[in-house]
Amino acid sequence: MTKTQRAFINIRGRLMDLSVPKVMGILNVTPDSFYASSRSMVEKEIEEKAERMISEGVDIIDVGGCSTRPGFHLPTVSEEWERVDFACRILRGISSEIPLSIDTFRAEVAERSISKWDVAIINDVSGGADPDMWPMIGRKKVAYVLTHNSNGESYVEQNRECGEEAVVIENIKEERDITATVITELSVKIDKLHQLGVNDVIIDPGFGFSKTIKENFQLLRELNEIVRMNLPVMVGISRKSMIYKTLGGTPEESLAGTVVLDTVALLKGASILRVHDIAEAVSTIKLVETLNRR
Repeated sequence: MTKTQRAFINIRGRLMDLSVPKVMGILNVTPDSFYASSRSMVEKEIEEKAERMISEGVDIIDVGGCSTRPGFHLPTVSEEWERVDFACRILRGISSEIPLSIDTFRAEVAERSISKWDVAIINDVSGGADPDMWPMIGRKKVAYVLTHNSNGESYVEQNRECGEEAVVIENIKEERDITATVITELSVKIDKLHQLGVNDVIIDPGFGFSKTIKENFQLLRELNEIVRMNLPVMVGISRKSMIYKTLGGTPEESLAGTVVLDTVALLKGASILRVHDIAEAVSTIKLVETLNRR
């Protein structure tokens, strides 16, 4: 945590202290997310996964009802909501206290989740492609994860073919300074969010979204520049292609690589790690915090 970075975020009326980084656990209620072990479609699987996450020390559970893997099937709004609603019912039966996040780019799914299940965070990988999203977040006063995604305005169309794990380079005509691009594009959106009354913004630099592998590594190397924007920074690189394509492996073989890059992210000032593997992330944070202790 840098000296200038905001250390708290409002989670449904309670302040979450980010002076020690937090772990957001990924729970996908989809049949086709890129990492097979993150998928849960039946009640027993969801219960077991959520209970394990909580026992291992997860701080936030992020529920996704729509995959963004390459070539994913785009569910209807009703299908996505049914998945999210099903998972949230199970999660709330396990714990009424654990903060829930919903991974969606659809304002309707987000709003229904907030109203019915007291969801605390909306994690929007499109960066605001749905024009109804930001005004709704402003009204509901929940925390919002703003992801950098250069293709966000045409997110649905782009991701029918590409998805978050693709290296999308069609619009990259020449080599760019990706860190400067992310800061510039996010700054404009943050100003608009504040104007709409969205006070609790979490920045996600968007590793894997509309970026080459080289750009992903530059962005991680220079993450401290993003941290200087004085908002909490969430890093989601768990088992992503920047790891397994670099190492010549698969998502299933990418746990060690995830731990290494999450360690770098923490040393650069990340406030939240979004991960598939909770125990390893909790241990990583504990070791980095011990290292940083004066």
